[in-house]
Amino acid sequence: MREVKSVLVPGASAPAGINTIKSLRMAKFGGKIVATDSDPLSPGFRMTPDHAVIPLAAREEEFIGKLCEVVQDNRVDILMPSSGHDIYPYSKYRDRLKGLGAVPVVSDPENLETCRDKLRTFNFLASRFNLPFTTTDPKKVKDFPVIAKPQFGKGSRDVIKIEDEASLRYVDAKFKEMIFQEFLPGIEYTVDVLSDLDKKALLAVPRIRLETKEGISTKGKVVHHPALQNECKKIAEAVGIRGPCCIQMKESREKELKLVEINPRMGGGTIFSALAGANLPAMIVDMVRGNEISVPDFSEITVVRYFEEIVMG
Repeated sequence: MREVKSVLVPGASAPAGINTIKSLRMAKFGGKIVATDSDPLSPGFRMTPDHAVIPLAAREEEFIGKLCEVVQDNRVDILMPSSGHDIYPYSKYRDRLKGLGAVPVVSDPENLETCRDKLRTFNFLASRFNLPFTTTDPKKVKDFPVIAKPQFGKGSRDVIKIEDEASLRYVDAKFKEMIFQEFLPGIEYTVDVLSDLDKKALLAVPRIRLETKEGISTKGKVVHHPALQNECKKIAEAVGIRGPCCIQMKESREKELKLVEINPRMGGGTIFSALAGANLPAMIVDMVRGNEISVPDFSEITVVRYFEEIVMG
């Protein structure tokens, strides 16, 4: 058994990081929670007395130097995957961080890249799973509407619904590194999947995305959907996910569920699963401790979200 006395939660200015802190508090985690972010006004800094401003992950050398300092000073045992930026250096410098006593619960670099590059996702999984038609070549688009999105994008930024040939030519001329994908008009699901440290998928919790803003779910309904849950667990294992991921699935015109994208970290709506009874951050702590993980039952609930004000002084 391994003691876990200190957990580092990155992305303290964004929903995934904030909700990871909330989830650990819900589980009555009694250790230290260290929040990090590049923004000194991060709301997550007001949720725990232990926090640190660190450089942007894109400034890799500065970032990893400061991160190692924070890990040593706070005797961090676990690095949580709650930031879409920090997971890349966490993965690249896994051995160095483990040498300091911290376990980065993230996938390996090649698996992260399979998720980051949407064309690579399609090429890697299309022969085994139901994926929408996807291409980088606008000449191969024959049916409209079609969705254009950045090959390496995050959230809903620059996702465009194209209705005709003229619009397709315009988008192709204006944007670089875009993919064109079959338009899926049906119900959209986000599925929180948790895999163990050996990359075996343990559970999947689907929710219907009732409303999203800037790619973050603001209203959602957690549901039981055994076929979808099994499919998403298989997808996570095929990619080689370690720890959590959130998988986007959407219905086609024929009501077939098709994979849209995989985010190899906790998403901004993972708190929905915790509220339904499947607390992923708490389960990650148990995994690192070496506890046997019992897969929890979860409830079907509807969750709505709202702003909360924090006076900084």
